[in-house]
Amino acid sequence: MIQILELFGGIGSPRCALRNLGIPVKAIDYVEIDEKAVRSYNAMFANELPYKTQSVVGWNLKPDILIHGSPCQDFSIAGKQKGADEGSETRSSLMWETIHIIEQMGAWKPRYVIWENVKNVRSKYMVHNHNRYMSELASMGYTSNYELLDARNFGLPQARQRYFTVSVLGNEYFDFSNLIHTKMQDIKNFLETDVPEYYTVTQPSMLRRIDGLSDYKGSFKGRVPVIKDYAMTITCKQMRSPNSGVIDLGNGKYRYLTERECWRIQGYTDEDFNNALKVHPGKKNCLNGALYKQAGNSIPVPIFESLFRKIILGETERMEEQTGQLRFV
Repeated sequence: MIQILELFGGIGSPRCALRNLGIPVKAIDYVEIDEKAVRSYNAMFANELPYKTQSVVGWNLKPDILIHGSPCQDFSIAGKQKGADEGSETRSSLMWETIHIIEQMGAWKPRYVIWENVKNVRSKYMVHNHNRYMSELASMGYTSNYELLDARNFGLPQARQRYFTVSVLGNEYFDFSNLIHTKMQDIKNFLETDVPEYYTVTQPSMLRRIDGLSDYKGSFKGRVPVIKDYAMTITCKQMRSPNSGVIDLGNGKYRYLTERECWRIQGYTDEDFNNALKVHPGKKNCLNGALYKQAGNSIPVPIFESLFRKIILGETERMEEQTGQLRFV
């Protein structure tokens, strides 16, 4: 049985991935500050003991894999880019708590540490924190490697690029090049039919942005792309700033992605969504901000599936030069 520790755990993407792969898992602990996300997590994994938001600093923990996706707001180009310098008290600086937790584990440490964050973490103004993070892990005996992974290469119709850093205890260098990839699915498979009228975009400022009028002056300043083959990045503010895009209904009408569609495009099952919906039913005939936020803050489940297939099951991908066929070795 694999033992995991989820820090900044959200709605449990890595745990969903292990479940989908049929890998027995024990979640030693799950830590998340968003109380609504905790409720969704508990509903999704109701057959196991519920978890509460808590600190694990100083605990005697022995996970095989530690996963953390520390807050991205202060790294992201969509935010104020305050950075994550230790002691700055920004949300993104919580990444250093992970380092402190591993330090306090003593001689026994997790075999793998996986960290996910936004593309801007490697920008010239932010990269020093990422480099220091890997240096701190190196001082504790880890070898780190990182790669920019796109959800579209793992079956999901979403242009979502995120850096994944995998640190292995010892001298093993994690090779991202042979991760198992999956052809992007048709986005139609993720969309609902008979979507209620209240998902239709009616705000004039947004409608003008869809049309791409550069001389428009109004309250909404974002770009609203029309979804064709794939959505842009699902964000936590789909209701106010639908940067992921809108669906063309024809006759000059467009609609938002539904909450369920956002969860699907992040790789969650309808059962996962339905369980979360039970504890966050929202207001009748209104968009559900809690469920949009939880989808936007999450990590695509199939990316974790691919990582775990390599780390735990030893399954990798090799492209045969002569046939161009994918083989699993």
